Amino acid sequence: MKVGVPKEIKNNECRVGMTPAGVAELVKRGHTVFVQNTAGIGSGFADEMYAEAGAVILPDMESVYREAEMIVKVKEPIEPEYSLVREGQVVFTYFHFACERELTEAMMRSKAVCIAYETVQLADGTLPLLVPMSEVAGRMATINGAYYLQKSKGGKGKLICGVPGVKPARVLVLGGGIVGQAAARVAAGMGADVTIADISLPLLRRLNDVMPPNVNTLYSSQHNIRRELRDVDIVIGSVLIRGDKAPHLITRDMLKLMEPGTVLVDVAIDQGGCFETSHPTTHSDPVYEIDGIIHYAVANIPGAVPNTSTVALTDATLKYAVALADKGWEKACADDPALAQGVNIAGGKIVFKPIADVFGL
Repeated sequence: MKVGVPKEIKNNECRVGMTPAGVAELVKRGHTVFVQNTAGIGSGFADEMYAEAGAVILPDMESVYREAEMIVKVKEPIEPEYSLVREGQVVFTYFHFACERELTEAMMRSKAVCIAYETVQLADGTLPLLVPMSEVAGRMATINGAYYLQKSKGGKGKLICGVPGVKPARVLVLGGGIVGQAAARVAAGMGADVTIADISLPLLRRLNDVMPPNVNTLYSSQHNIRRELRDVDIVIGSVLIRGDKAPHLITRDMLKLMEPGTVLVDVAIDQGGCFETSHPTTHSDPVYEIDGIIHYAVANIPGAVPNTSTVALTDATLKYAVALADKGWEKACADDPALAQGVNIAGGKIVFKPIADVFGL
């Protein structure tokens, strides 16, 4: 199969769809891999490294899309790429269709086969291609929350870990999944007073057993969240409903419960955000303020650490990319129910029900 790895063009997105090691594995199996010129440079992978791995370096994005039968990316195609995606072409990437109707309709028109990393699901409910970036995003959420807590950045002027005689910052993590656990562990490691909230009591029991002693668990209800907001310093929103929009756990009227300078970090922004007042931001312009509350809602948080993120992502996606290249998408998905769950759009039709439900299609 001819596999294409274009350069990401989303704002400040320096990750790349595949490392040279991943390219080498596909080439070893007889596939041709086209990599766009400088596609990996932001992640620390020069063109020469891809060429040594056996890739064919092409000069531009248009050439990669034209030559490839399967595109392997990190982020969803954006408007300049819509016309490049063609009928029958497999696009294997993060899509997050539920919060982007324009993208959904563009991919339906293209009649491409859109396989979304975020909905590939194992029998035990694990999302193996979301896990590595969730781990990165959770860690970065706490780091960024602590940074914007500084007074010069609009925050309360608190040090997340405190000092002897001064209490540490209070961090509320909404959602006890991979993102929430990663955020809570880093916050706890930095010395914060952490509360992690979720609606699953079995999960809360497990977290109570394995988390550091400065992490408390809380059943997630609107009443409990409202009480916590009164003296919280950082709120990290990490709620995920697979393939669907995130629920708004903090509404506009709840902002008044918080002290000015409180920092909200919305990791769920790719799925529409779990704060009502969230809208996507970029690494070049990451925060905004509403009613004195700082909002950080960068839609590609792991893009800030592209080397780590690209290696971790390729480690997770490679076996699926190999299966798709070796067998073709139909047989690969027939053989692997987890991969089949990733097929969101095919032949101009939505084939993943939660997305159809969001748009009434």
